[in-house]
Amino acid sequence: MLTLTRSVGETIRIGDDIEVHVVEVRGGTVRLGFKAPREVAIHREEVYRQIAEANLLAAQVTADSLGALAAFAPSPAATEAAAATDDAATDDAATDDAATGDAATGDAATDAAAAVATPVDAPKDAPA
Repeated sequence: MLTLTRSVGETIRIGDDIEVHVVEVRGGTVRLGFKAPREVAIHREEVYRQIAEANLLAAQVTADSLGALAAFAPSPAATEAAAATDDAATDDAATDDAATGDAATGDAATDAAAAVATPVDAPKDAPA
């Protein structure tokens, strides 16, 4: 640890960006002033320890927390049932298209235009 002696009104620099000013000395108490960039956190030791302890507690995940979150998650059985229902609906649509001879592109506007623009019963040599 570096120990320095300073009088009221004198300054200590830490790096290029931090200044510590001795503002007042009264009895056994020293008042200091700090100039530092906003991104530099400056705390009294007891406050710093409280912040560190609160952060540690906030980061801990308990079984109760996980249990509470699990209540909002869908169950695996419900997820599988929904996937099976979606697959069956897709299979039914493909079966309907194959039975009618329709070849759907997936684009409703294109499919509708093809159905209107393609005459089924028109002779090949008839004028359009």
